[in-house]
Amino acid sequence: MATKTAGQLFDKVLIANRGEIALRIQRACRELGIKTVVVHSEIDADAKYVRLSDESVCIGPASSALSYLNIPAIISAAEVTDAQAIHPGYGFLSENADFAEKVEKSGFVFIGPRPDTIRLMGDKVSAKVAMTKAGVPCVPGSEGALPDDPKEIVRVARTVKYPVIIKAAAGGGGRGMRVVHTEAALLPAVSLTRAEANAAFGNQTVYMERYLDNPRHIEIQVLADEHKNAVYLFERDCSMQRRHQKIIEEAPAPGIPMRLLERIGERCAEACRKIGYRGAGTFEFLFQEEQFYFIEMNTRIQVEHPVTELVTGIDIVQQQIRVAAGQKLVFRQREIARRGHAIECRINAEDPETFVPSPGRITSYHAPGGPGIRVDSHVYQNYLVPPNYDSMVGKVIAYGDTRQQAIARMRIALSEMVVEGIKTNIPLHQDLLLDDSFLRGGTSIHYLEERMAKRKA
Repeated sequence: MATKTAGQLFDKVLIANRGEIALRIQRACRELGIKTVVVHSEIDADAKYVRLSDESVCIGPASSALSYLNIPAIISAAEVTDAQAIHPGYGFLSENADFAEKVEKSGFVFIGPRPDTIRLMGDKVSAKVAMTKAGVPCVPGSEGALPDDPKEIVRVARTVKYPVIIKAAAGGGGRGMRVVHTEAALLPAVSLTRAEANAAFGNQTVYMERYLDNPRHIEIQVLADEHKNAVYLFERDCSMQRRHQKIIEEAPAPGIPMRLLERIGERCAEACRKIGYRGAGTFEFLFQEEQFYFIEMNTRIQVEHPVTELVTGIDIVQQQIRVAAGQKLVFRQREIARRGHAIECRINAEDPETFVPSPGRITSYHAPGGPGIRVDSHVYQNYLVPPNYDSMVGKVIAYGDTRQQAIARMRIALSEMVVEGIKTNIPLHQDLLLDDSFLRGGTSIHYLEERMAKRKA
């Protein structure tokens, strides 16, 4: 494996992911003059980013458990190609502390936070404790994990006040959660959530929070280097979601005063300094009645990072790579400005009404263009969307001087976009971009599901 001096950029990076994020990382590396190695499953052999890479290594069959989650195969691929660093993207192994540790013990650089930081923030209970110590406001709830004593659980719930939500400490993506409205339902809900958490995550630890009935989902993007420099790149509004899965994201968040955003942003940056954070990360909050409540931190690049890149002009993926190489952040907080408005629509291979996945061959494809339009996608005409992975086939991001202009450009882009041979959720996005509540801005995380329920009724 080739060595590098501190602060010098890598010669070669291995990309341990697939789809649009693999292509996005590859583009960032190529712009920096870094060679790329792409690992892929057998079914992804014809992917665009595989063909564009300097080297590629097949690491297993279509099943992600045997390929993209196969730690020994990924590290072996880095060894045989003389890569110096591994970028995990999002999903798969991106927030797996054991993977990060094995990468570094094998002599490679993990492009992300240190393993102990991933562990700290990956466990929702320890994350809340750390954020409370760092002065980041959290949702009122249990102080740590719920005890085994039923009487104590009932006492905690009475203190927190109903409705409450029981959450798995190792949960994520909307899994391992249960809302409880009455004391009679409390103990059965705790038992059930523990059993589900143990089955899904191998960890039955659960905790309790007050259930906020009408919050927005606001997240703060941060960047930090290993020299204790940390900045925030302002916020994103990710409230348009279904079953805790985001569908539309935007920046800035409509209608939130700048003084509140600056205050919470500073607290997030200070928390990064206190926990010794390194790389890109996202603090996720529920926002209700002018209050921010921390729920979790994602220690990786986010699907929705392009909206922040467009309003700040900062390439977040390149910053991840530079920081991992030991470089200092080249900008201070006062130098970061936010201009215009950006909206992202996630384009999924799924039925727009039932949300049933729709894998298959894309018989016709045309990407939209024009002023302020960015398309992050790995698909092309005749591409086979496999049934083995997440249904997202790309993202359309529209930028404008104002929110109204960004929405207008997105409408045009979606009307131009052609994806035939499979079903996509483009009609859902077109519908939402005409919705009066969305156009006003500031809908809650429950809005889309409530809207769909009304339509069915």
